[in-house]
Amino acid sequence: MATLVLLRHARSTANGSGVLAGRSEGVTLDPTGQRQAADLVDRLAEVTLHDIVRSPLPRCEQTISALAAARGLEPVVDDAFLEVDYGSWTGKAIKDLLGEPLWKVVQQHPSAAVFPDGEGLADVQARAVRAVRAHDARITAKYGERAVWLLCSHGDVIKSILSDALGQHLDTFQRIVVDPASVSVIRYTETRPFVLRMNDAGKEFAGVVPPEPKPEENTGDATVGGSTGSA
Repeated sequence: MATLVLLRHARSTANGSGVLAGRSEGVTLDPTGQRQAADLVDRLAEVTLHDIVRSPLPRCEQTISALAAARGLEPVVDDAFLEVDYGSWTGKAIKDLLGEPLWKVVQQHPSAAVFPDGEGLADVQARAVRAVRAHDARITAKYGERAVWLLCSHGDVIKSILSDALGQHLDTFQRIVVDPASVSVIRYTETRPFVLRMNDAGKEFAGVVPPEPKPEENTGDATVGGSTGSA
C-alpha cells in the first residue's frame, strides 16, 4: 500500500480568531499562511508525490496551489475531506460555546458528539478513513506500493485519521495536536498502518519515502515499523 502525507492547511484568517469557522465562506490564508504555503515547495522537495488530494475549501486549495504547480499535478477534490459540519455552531465565538453541555462532550467523549444541525465526529472519522483507504488503494494500483500521495485537509479530520491509524478510540483524538501547515505521515500496509510522523513542522522528509527493496528482502509489514514485538 502507498504512503500518505497528511497536510493541515496553512494558517487561515480564522485560526486564532476565537471563532468556530467550520465551512464558513470567506476564510482564506492570512499572510503567515501564505508564507507557509510557499515554503511547502522546498519543505517537501525530497518527496516524490504521485498524487495530491484536497478538501474543497479555499484554504486547502490555496495551501497546495504552489506545490501542485511545481509538481505538475492536478489535485483531486474530495468532499469526504471537508471540514467538520458544525451546524448551527458555525461562525459562533468559541467563548460563547464553552458553557454549552455539548462542549464538554466534544472534548471528553467526542465519539458521542453530534453538532446541532450538523454532523457527528464519529461520522467525520468514518467518511475520512473510508476515503483515505479508497484513494490509497487507487494510487497503489496505479503507481505501486512505493507511491506517496498528499492529502490537504483540516485539523479535526486529520486527527480522526491519525487516531484510526494509531489504533486508538476516537475519544482520545483530542490528545493529538495538528498545527496549521504541519505534516503527518502514515504508511499503510495490508495488515496495519504505521504512523511515521505527526505534527511535523520541519523540512526533513526524505525518510518517509519507502526504500527500494532488494530481491532477497522480506517486504512484509514487519519491516516497515521495525520490531515485530518478539524479544
